[in-house]
Amino acid sequence: MIVKWLREHVSASAILAVLRLYLGYHWITGGWGKITGGFDSTGYLQGAIAKATGEHPAVSGWWAAFLEGFALPNAGLFNILVPWGEFLVGIALILGIFTTFAALMGAVMNFAFMFSGTTSTNPQMVLVAFLILVAGANAGKIGGDYYVLPYFRKLIKHEKVEKTITTH
Repeated sequence: MIVKWLREHVSASAILAVLRLYLGYHWITGGWGKITGGFDSTGYLQGAIAKATGEHPAVSGWWAAFLEGFALPNAGLFNILVPWGEFLVGIALILGIFTTFAALMGAVMNFAFMFSGTTSTNPQMVLVAFLILVAGANAGKIGGDYYVLPYFRKLIKHEKVEKTITTH
């Protein structure tokens, strides 16, 4: 019943637009702050790895191994991916373009931050992202998805028709 309402009702799309703007604002400001502030993930990654030790570790061993073996040696890559990922997710959510994909990528980043021992607003942002994900296309109906998604559906349908014609 709630899922049907989230996916189909205009009132849900209006509420989701507000939630989408709220979430997008947090992502875009966080990303822009990192882009303009000279973000360096090295200290954060080292701190997360350090949280994997002790009597009550905040970071799981498998995640600390990933951070130590892959993320830390490639900190330069993460110095680009994190700020620009946050910024682009924020833009997409604010404009309502590729809304469900942007919410999914935001949730993935939030989970990575939480796996690294950071709580902050991440659980709240994941909750809002999951509402957007459950709502699907209705979350971006009051936004750019209203125009973009039909265009891509038409484009994909056209591709399928052309493939069918050329294979026969």
